[in-house]
Amino acid sequence: MIHTLTVNTTARSQLVDITSQVRKIVQAEKIPEGCCHLFVPHTTAGITINEHADPSVAYDILSELDRLVPREGNYRHLEGNADAHIKASLVGSSLTVLVTGGQLVLGTWQGIFFCEFDGPRQRKVLVKVVAD
Repeated sequence: MIHTLTVNTTARSQLVDITSQVRKIVQAEKIPEGCCHLFVPHTTAGITINEHADPSVAYDILSELDRLVPREGNYRHLEGNADAHIKASLVGSSLTVLVTGGQLVLGTWQGIFFCEFDGPRQRKVLVKVVAD
């Protein structure tokens, strides 16, 4: 079964911690061992795992992505969001997280983040939990 998480973003660039929502899906599936696949079906958004204990980490990630790929540039894509497409490609659109004991396998400080680069918008994350 594929689950759909809805993420409402409030800024043009934003990292949204979705760890607790993904945990609930994994727990509801009652699969003791397997994998949790996450996919973002958008070309200007992505998904990543990083530290979620200190919000300054998300700020630093967004700041450095803005420095590397500025909003204004010599882009051919003229819709005004070329930078968002590039950032989404750099971050990636999918993740796989191991499941053991019916729980996501994440490090102590790790969280799962939806990465918005062209918001604010209502977005989706597709989640599929697969048993071994």
